[in-house]
Amino acid sequence: MVEKEPVGELDPRFSSEGATAIEWAQAREHLVDAEVYWLSTVRPEGRPHVTPLLALWHDDMLYFCTGPTERKARNLAANAHCVLTTGSNMLNKGLDLVVEGEAVQVDDDGRLRRIAAAYESKYGSDWHFEVRDGVFHNAAGGTALVYEVAPTTIFGFAKGEYGQTRWRFSA
Repeated sequence: MVEKEPVGELDPRFSSEGATAIEWAQAREHLVDAEVYWLSTVRPEGRPHVTPLLALWHDDMLYFCTGPTERKARNLAANAHCVLTTGSNMLNKGLDLVVEGEAVQVDDDGRLRRIAAAYESKYGSDWHFEVRDGVFHNAAGGTALVYEVAPTTIFGFAKGEYGQTRWRFSA
């Protein structure tokens, strides 16, 4: 969990004249409200893998889930470094966010119940999970591993009046 709010640093090399750093509260709100994220992982032979998924910004961490045999789970088993992105595909408006960190599997049933409740609250009853034995269980009988990503760095890319802001987090 982030102990204090990070301070945004504007990079003038990639920002419009007169741009200001994005406030952390605005970036956090975008992380909370985003419905679709893109997860980038690395395959064992070094090739990149990118896939869309649902995720939560909850308690200053990003959470996502995936089946234990899916490519992203297998990639994370070999290399926990990952990037999650979210934003707008509009050129001149919106805010894109890039979250860098390491994915750590969550297997504590108590924490998983809180995360499951947050998923259902955000995405609706189609995303209801039962929790047991350290994993999510869905109505179709499938299981999902849950990962937590504590951010090391987050980049924000404002559009229109372009500005690149970086927030750094302590480990």
